[in-house]
Amino acid sequence: MNLFEKEALIAQKAVELENATPEEVIAFAVETFPNITFACSFGAEDVVLVDMLQKISPKTDIFYLDTDFHFKETYETRDRMAERYPGIPFVEVKPEITPEEQAAQFGEELWKTDANACCNIRKVKPLTNILSKYEAWITGIRRDQAPTRANSKKIEYDTKFGLVKFNPIAHWTTEDVWNYIRENDVIYNPLHDQNYPSIGCEHCTRQVMPGEDPRAGRWSGQEKTECGLHK
Repeated sequence: MNLFEKEALIAQKAVELENATPEEVIAFAVETFPNITFACSFGAEDVVLVDMLQKISPKTDIFYLDTDFHFKETYETRDRMAERYPGIPFVEVKPEITPEEQAAQFGEELWKTDANACCNIRKVKPLTNILSKYEAWITGIRRDQAPTRANSKKIEYDTKFGLVKFNPIAHWTTEDVWNYIRENDVIYNPLHDQNYPSIGCEHCTRQVMPGEDPRAGRWSGQEKTECGLHK
């Protein structure tokens, strides 16, 4: 399938899949693009999609970006999920430099002086490298998570990384996510029970207070609202 055919298919399917269930979107994605992967952050949305993938296409590749700065609860969630779904080889994708090398090159606590640069080193570059091996990827982004995601389609062309992007639960609410988790007994990060609705790196994530926006805990005090993976 050449680029023109892909773009035509994407435009058509974006309309057709708008009212499709997440399972239908995933089924179409893995059937149409066998060389596809899922980027898992082990947040609530992503553990839902792992569960769905195991029921629909258990051999689909799943990777996670190990920034070296995740909460211990995130790593523990990864390990618990690996036990629940023993057939999944969660592929670890690491930055090109260690935290120590980063500190030596850019100074201590780069996330405080230039959070965008830190995200670029520890997230965007590694993601660019891994996605270059695929023709499509699946994400857990939802439209109501942030204004930057409000116009996300179920299927779209990711111009930043140059491949097809599927957002199966783009239309879901937070309640939809947690209803699925409860109904299917899905393992989730315990930090969600401690006022962490959105969980990123430990240095740049804090608890969200009552009345705050769900993503207020990410890069608190900065204008930054995205790490750069979905912009």
